[in-house]
Amino acid sequence: MQSNRLVLITDADGRSNHAAEITGTLIYTQDGHMSVQLMYPPSAAALSNDYVLNGYEASFGRYDIDQAAHTVTHHVQGSITHGFVGKDQTRVYKFSGRQLIITSARPDEHWSVIWEHY
Repeated sequence: MQSNRLVLITDADGRSNHAAEITGTLIYTQDGHMSVQLMYPPSAAALSNDYVLNGYEASFGRYDIDQAAHTVTHHVQGSITHGFVGKDQTRVYKFSGRQLIITSARPDEHWSVIWEHY
């Protein structure tokens, strides 16, 4: 099992989004399961979008890795935002030391999340 704690979230302009106040964990198991959870600060309790509902983000499911393309695809089986259930979320990944950097593979999404193995 690979467990990672949240280090930083950035938006399209490279600005951090409450990163010091957001807590989260990302887990990948060797048998192909994943789980991600993020809790935003009280000031963002009303935050809701495609990923977040009332300041909380969570999903789980299976995953596949394409090492040649440096992508991981999350096959979402459950999510706090029901619109993701049953969908595939492809992410670009790279490693930097103990950090895992994940970005969206979609050209219309410009964010990055940095996780650190613990």
